[in-house]
Amino acid sequence: MTTHLGLPDGITACLFDLDGVVTRTAVVHAAAWKAMFDAFLRERDGTDFQPFTDSDYERYVDGRPRADGVRAFLASRGIELPEGTPDDPPEAQTVNGLGNRKNTALLEKIRTDGVEPYEGTLRYLHAVRAAGLATAIVSSSANTREVLRSIDAERLFDVRIDGVVARERGLPGKPRPDTYQAAARDLGVEPSRAAVFEDALAGMEAGRAGHFGYVVGVDRVGQADALRAHGADRVVKDLAELGGDA
Repeated sequence: MTTHLGLPDGITACLFDLDGVVTRTAVVHAAAWKAMFDAFLRERDGTDFQPFTDSDYERYVDGRPRADGVRAFLASRGIELPEGTPDDPPEAQTVNGLGNRKNTALLEKIRTDGVEPYEGTLRYLHAVRAAGLATAIVSSSANTREVLRSIDAERLFDVRIDGVVARERGLPGKPRPDTYQAAARDLGVEPSRAAVFEDALAGMEAGRAGHFGYVVGVDRVGQADALRAHGADRVVKDLAELGGDA
């Protein structure tokens, strides 16, 4: 029975996004993206450049793999850059170079400020596992394992599908459902018997496109209506609201 967890009967697996759901790194990611893009735009357009905004982050970047986020934002400004390769140095004026520049900024912020988990999510994860449900972490971040280890939470997940695994397997990122579908396959469950927990609009779209049994939107920034419009079956501010003594 999963009703005490706030989930429909028949759900046997829970698939969690990392940033903004398990950890408070979404704010750190947003700051790293802004620092990188503002520096790039200032260098390109001079002092009258149009800064990268919170709306840009939510619309083009949040929840997507790095290169996809760079590509989507640049397209919104009518900017084209060579793709480059995933091994491009951070100073390269390429899509991958800008993505790696952002990751350098992110890692520096994490090293400086650390990573803080959402305690309600950790308690909910313990309740989910106590109920016998399988768990997976599904994130576009290539730093997922390091972040989970820093909060001693790697052991709470049976399966990890992150930016590293997606690259190895050739899986397109959110809003495509492929990474969540891969997590369900690795757990041995049908998508219809899995619940998705996401805070990003791209993640909502992935949950809906993958025909998952239940999609929970976690509203950390006041976008409840948008989460519902993009596919959430239920929206909460914290997973403690779902029950499970979380």
